[in-house]
Amino acid sequence: MFGIKDRCFKIWYTHGIPDEWKKEVSMARKKKILTIAGGLILIAVIGTGVYFGTRKTETSNTELAYVYRVSLMNPASQVQRMAGTVEPQETWEVQKSSDREVEQILVKAGDEVKVGTALFVYNTEQTQTELEEAQLEIERFDGEMENLKTQIAQLEKEKKKAAEDEKFSYTTQIQTAQTDLKKSEYEKKAKQVEISQKQDKIANATVVSEIDGIVKSINDGSETDMNSSDSNAFITILATGDYRIKGKVNEQNLSEIQEGEKAIVRSRVDENQTWSGTFTAVNTDEAENNNNKYYGATSTETTSSSYSFYVMLDSSDGLLLGQHVYIEKDLGEEQSGIWLDEGYIVNADSKPYVWTEDNKGKLEKRDVTLGEYNEETCQYEIQSGLEESDYIAFPQDFLEEGMKATHEKSETISDEENTDDTGKMEESEEISETESKE
Repeated sequence: MFGIKDRCFKIWYTHGIPDEWKKEVSMARKKKILTIAGGLILIAVIGTGVYFGTRKTETSNTELAYVYRVSLMNPASQVQRMAGTVEPQETWEVQKSSDREVEQILVKAGDEVKVGTALFVYNTEQTQTELEEAQLEIERFDGEMENLKTQIAQLEKEKKKAAEDEKFSYTTQIQTAQTDLKKSEYEKKAKQVEISQKQDKIANATVVSEIDGIVKSINDGSETDMNSSDSNAFITILATGDYRIKGKVNEQNLSEIQEGEKAIVRSRVDENQTWSGTFTAVNTDEAENNNNKYYGATSTETTSSSYSFYVMLDSSDGLLLGQHVYIEKDLGEEQSGIWLDEGYIVNADSKPYVWTEDNKGKLEKRDVTLGEYNEETCQYEIQSGLEESDYIAFPQDFLEEGMKATHEKSETISDEENTDDTGKMEESEEISETESKE
């Protein structure tokens, strides 16, 4: 059906085809392999013809064709794109004292704060009570010390008048009183330090922000975080100002990211809006498992790992915190014009056409004029017949002219319905080791 080359299939599956169409491509290649096998081709053709004949009758009025904007495939199909998120270069984590109770939280997740903005207030009721008790202790110490000083003075006065055999007794009493006085003086100083600490607690009961930023999360047991985090901080604040881009790369493509290489960050909303930056080293110390299957996986190799990396921006003007973007390697001057993966083109060797959405939202076959063919990217140059604003559908057996088109994948037939002609979807996604080597 498609005349898909193994090399091109790998390119498309990894880089060039929207995620929504990877299943269709995989099934198309599966059908090709089964056709080459011989023997059962007649049965397959007859069975498929009967099925689709029935299917057209039953579902022609309900099926929708998913179409995708040409500009989103060009020139992105030539360059590996990775998903990225805008995040701050600085994060401030506010820790809560383990021995203090929070009385009131004054902010919520998502709030913008400035330096000095009140975040939360500690309960000071117990501390105030302890302070008052400590102050009473100071008064008690003062009274004891005055009594001891008076006692010492009286004993020294009596000692001078006492007989020689009585002076030793007075000396002992004076020394005991002096020791008690020093003890009271020490305890008073310790209590004064305690009072100072409690006064500071009361004075600083309100915790304020030390940076300008956005409250990311509040770990009070009830507040919902803006983003999931493993942090044990009571409040996490993301600094505003300079941003960086956090991306993830699959283990199969680690070699694509080289520290110090130039990167392009592209808006998902407006692909012409870009920012420049530089790749950092991939953090291979922390891996995340992906549940999706990858090309060439065997029955025992159904998952792969991904690793985080960052793009340090030359300028973050125009970016928003939390914004989702595309990350690409900066390969220099982009290929001009419209280039389309050959899998989208029907009858490329004779009278080429593509499935497009017309001005009424219906599918139509549109003739295109092909230019150069790029062997490396498996792309044809489209000289005429398509504009970047056009929407096209990936060729599938059930497509027919006049079918209603949709830009939402969720509105098309379900995966369960789409697997009836090929068996289980999981089986079509799993490409055997033998097949991958063809």
